[in-house]
Amino acid sequence: MASITECSVCGSPFEPQFRYQMEEIRGGFAFYCSQACLERSQEGGGEGSVICDACAKNFQVKLVSSVFYVGGQRRYACSMECRTQLAREASGVRLGEIASPPELADPPEAVARHESPARRSKAAGVRVIAVFNHKGGTGKTTTSVSLAAGLAKRGKRVLLVDTDAQGNVGVSFNVKAERSLYHVVVMGLSASDASIKVRENLDLIGSNESLAAAELYLAGRQNRDRVLSRRLEAARESYDIVVLDCSPSLSLMNQNALVFADSVLVPVACDYLSLVGVRQVIRTVKNVNQLLHHPVQIWGVLPTFYDSRARICREALATMRDHFGDRCLSPIRAAMKIKEAPSLGQTIFEYAAGSYASDDYMRVVDRVIGQPRDPAYDRATPTQLEVYA
Repeated sequence: MASITECSVCGSPFEPQFRYQMEEIRGGFAFYCSQACLERSQEGGGEGSVICDACAKNFQVKLVSSVFYVGGQRRYACSMECRTQLAREASGVRLGEIASPPELADPPEAVARHESPARRSKAAGVRVIAVFNHKGGTGKTTTSVSLAAGLAKRGKRVLLVDTDAQGNVGVSFNVKAERSLYHVVVMGLSASDASIKVRENLDLIGSNESLAAAELYLAGRQNRDRVLSRRLEAARESYDIVVLDCSPSLSLMNQNALVFADSVLVPVACDYLSLVGVRQVIRTVKNVNQLLHHPVQIWGVLPTFYDSRARICREALATMRDHFGDRCLSPIRAAMKIKEAPSLGQTIFEYAAGSYASDDYMRVVDRVIGQPRDPAYDRATPTQLEVYA
């Protein structure tokens, strides 16, 4: 009995007879009644865009090179760079290797090569860390606040900068700044005049909805990607570490933050969609390196909301460790106290000292300042992580 199916492009009933008429795509099957329908499917069915398998960007297929096959499955690439990335991944190259070219292995020294001797002597050891991910809900603000507070507890002079117009960093400390990052970027206010002391050794430059207007200001400026870097240049001499909390988008403000930073910390929730989004972060960092000529690198990937009871969490952690090796930090275990702390204007170290989350974030802090690592903890399996309190 003939097997009749519908064409996935035009809907016509037909009996598949050739191999090209059936194709496995993203866990399912597509059917094509003719070569013309197959070609139309490679253009998004003639109804819209397709999704780049490297960076998840929507685009219209106009070039033959944008469609190719890996392991018998069709892949889309919006550019030759993305096509090369997919080909390298298929050949066994890890994402961590793509994210960090050998020449950028030590970002502070790489930056130092382009600095004057006077600045090198003053800014030796200074780090500017951008906490960044395109995807929302990965714990960026919580990580920024906890990292900055932990560094301050370790005796470092820290400046925390909120580059997100939502202003959640200020909310986390229960403070409302009269002067914000808008005044720094647009009006040229110095970091010392705009910052407020929120804890011992910890200053904050907050943000609010007015920061959205700064995007328009940046759009009309020359060297618009370097405005924030120029405005906060003095902070490199006044603080040991600057932490930038970035919004979940690729905005001009985020581009400014990445150009100012020398390292990027990427919080990644332990779920499938967050894991897929890491590719876009890698591509953005590469563009900053190549197009904006600024040597920034992914310093670490931080698994967040980890629950060893959930299979997807265990698989996500294993995948990140496989792709990023030592750049994959120890995970932040899920804890309700992390969500409760901001409601009281407290950090996790104040609200729940000694908790899983407090200890996990302090391990990240110690990695930043170069404290000796705990090899047993780094090698622990997802289930074994639960024995650490």
